[in-house]
Amino acid sequence: MARIAVVTSAPPLVEGGHLVIARSLVGALQEAGHESGLVLTPQNRFGRQGAAYLANWLTDIGMTGDGRTVDQVISLRYPSYAVRHEKHVCWLNHRMREYYDLWDELRDTLSPRGRIKEGLRRRLIHAADRYLLTRNVTRLFAQSGHIQTRLQRWGGIPAEVLYPPPPPRPYRHERYGDYIFAVSRLTPLKRLSLLVEALARPEAAGIRCLIAGEGEQQAALQHAIETRGLSDRVHLLGRIDQEQLLEHLARCRAVCFPPYHEDYGFVTVEAFASRKAVVTCTDSGGPAELVVDGLNGRVCAPTPEPLALALRALMDSPAEARRLGEAGYTLAESLTWEKTLGRLLLV
Repeated sequence: MARIAVVTSAPPLVEGGHLVIARSLVGALQEAGHESGLVLTPQNRFGRQGAAYLANWLTDIGMTGDGRTVDQVISLRYPSYAVRHEKHVCWLNHRMREYYDLWDELRDTLSPRGRIKEGLRRRLIHAADRYLLTRNVTRLFAQSGHIQTRLQRWGGIPAEVLYPPPPPRPYRHERYGDYIFAVSRLTPLKRLSLLVEALARPEAAGIRCLIAGEGEQQAALQHAIETRGLSDRVHLLGRIDQEQLLEHLARCRAVCFPPYHEDYGFVTVEAFASRKAVVTCTDSGGPAELVVDGLNGRVCAPTPEPLALALRALMDSPAEARRLGEAGYTLAESLTWEKTLGRLLLV
């Protein structure tokens, strides 16, 4: 039995997929007979990340609280990979995306002075990340090919791809019901507004959809639903618990998950574990790696009409939804925590 610390950063009072992965990893390690726990390190607000990197670098992760040696560290995202340990595996969610793939969008919002200031911070973060991910870790895995590509593009940093399995939940399948299900944080990058626009298309007439989650776009999405006359068939559920999540995954016709350049996206494999097809977009990142168009779901252009047509095809054919969902289940079965731990563990 080894003592293994799972380390990730988290902004205050925010739950995200990276914490689901972290807690699932801790649970899998414990199930495998190891002593493991989750260590949360700081991720400061924008503009104060330098202090967060330093705080992570100075965090003593070598001993437990009662003085026993920690045998290995597994870190997950910035800046938690700054912690130091002689056996340190990083299973990367993502770096600070505003300074990488989202830099152009950020720069367009800045004043000339702000561009100079943030450009300097960006260069410093790039240098720190390059050092930390090549010199401070023993082995580096990316949680998707999309993350692997970003590492190569910005820094030339090599990494192996290791997809996270579905969280260990009691998934089940009951039926291919009469509605589309979507679940995520309601933020711009999750692009639920695209789903609402697709449901307003003539091609999607009559399709019911339930959207679970909460976030900054909740009011805007509700306004869009009302102004487009969708209130009778499109509903925002707000935050749901695990049992409600599993119930909707078990009973929906299919799952729609159309984010923009998602790092990985647990929604995809959770839908597959429930024998449900996933509809995603060509620029959705991680989900578009796992969803093969016509095999276990639909991958369409990120515009309302093709998305509406993909949803229509599944709602018109329960048999097709079943065929795609069964193929998704086969993929989900191949992603196991036992195999994942076999690659992550150094002890």
